[in-house]
Amino acid sequence: MKTSTIAAISTAMTNSGIAIIRISGEEAIPIVHSVFVNKKNQKCLDSYRSHTIHYGYIVDEKGVSVDEVMVSVMKAPHSYTMEDIVEINCHGGVYIVQKIMEIVIHAGARAAEPGEFTKRAFLNGRIDLSRAEAVMDIISSKNEFALQSSMQMLKGSLFHLIKNIREEILYEIAFIESALDDPEHISLENYPEKLHEKSSSLCEKLKKLLDSAHDGKLLKEGIQTVIVGKPNVGKSSFLNLLIGDEKAIVTDIAGTTRDILEETISLGGITLNITDTAGIRNTDDIVEKIGVERAKKVLEEADLVIYMIDASTPIDENDFDIIHMIADKKAIILLNKSDLDVCVTEEEIGTYFSDNRKIIRTSMTQEEGMDCFTKTVKDMFLEGKISYNDEVYITNIRHKEAIKDAYESMLQVKKSIENSMPEDFYSIDLMSAYASLGTIIGEEVGEDLVNEIFSKFCMGK
Repeated sequence: MKTSTIAAISTAMTNSGIAIIRISGEEAIPIVHSVFVNKKNQKCLDSYRSHTIHYGYIVDEKGVSVDEVMVSVMKAPHSYTMEDIVEINCHGGVYIVQKIMEIVIHAGARAAEPGEFTKRAFLNGRIDLSRAEAVMDIISSKNEFALQSSMQMLKGSLFHLIKNIREEILYEIAFIESALDDPEHISLENYPEKLHEKSSSLCEKLKKLLDSAHDGKLLKEGIQTVIVGKPNVGKSSFLNLLIGDEKAIVTDIAGTTRDILEETISLGGITLNITDTAGIRNTDDIVEKIGVERAKKVLEEADLVIYMIDASTPIDENDFDIIHMIADKKAIILLNKSDLDVCVTEEEIGTYFSDNRKIIRTSMTQEEGMDCFTKTVKDMFLEGKISYNDEVYITNIRHKEAIKDAYESMLQVKKSIENSMPEDFYSIDLMSAYASLGTIIGEEVGEDLVNEIFSKFCMGK
């Protein structure tokens, strides 16, 4: 069946230097051939070889030139969609880009749906579903980790891992089914013990992937970080230093910050979604009290707590309240104002925590301790480095749920073996695990799910 030829503006719609209009489908070359002439005013695009680029003009239906362009030709199957693709590189003015798009559609193309180029790459077998989703993740990357993790996905790191696990499961399914069909020639004697060992190994692999999902989500979407402390300890000054701008009001008056301030920064290759809170203390001021309550609520949801202490003044009951609140939180403690006469030491603060918290001496006025803070964050969440080549991080909630379902199915296989259930029970749960993992790479998905996934893509991708 003849597929329709699609076209879309693949660059942002702004007045810029250049823009790209992408056309894909069986009629891509004939369509652009009809609206493109070379410098000799000849229509000869259909005679050009694949993966070549050509100078000329786009003309309207009357033959009037509308723009000077470069046109790239990529013939099937050696293209992004595995179909014929033509890309028109034109000037980037909004009007002219829309004009050329209208000419292309008038010549026989239709406007592409969001993500339809990548959807065709998936449907035509060039990439699996996990790699297709990685394309969108690359576009939306907020930091170096997210970018490199998405690139690993695009190269097929998750696909090959899932494919290998599914092949191991499929082997066991085939063996059980063959033995049940032909018990005279294929024996299941001692097989449950072997399958139990294999299931344990597969559970370990799936559990490792599940365990990576938490860190993967944090590092992809950003670490929810909250700055807490008593009033006037330097929280707002710290936020201003991190973002490089005077976003938070800084005064010598305690309680200046009464509501939460939110900023997103990139720090050492990862993203921190930072919330600066009102100083936590007992107060009769109604407005300040509301700010304190909001600070406590944000604190409960934080992935990382930055607890600031004024090292020039003794700790008091307000500090003890905060120490109690963050007892179970991943936290970094900053002993600020260390350029003044210090009366709070690292040893003293360390006695109030059961675990070994990282304590850093800082001075916001002198900008001291910031390098140590950056290194500490990287050590806490990246173990000092990102292992792009060796580790697969699960950053997609859909993938996580599929792996979780497969993991639970494999646990059920083990349980059935331990309870001496018949072999066909093993096969049912093995098939369930196999199917769950198949949804990640697109081998067990319906049309509705495929459409939903690609509807989230940007136009022209």
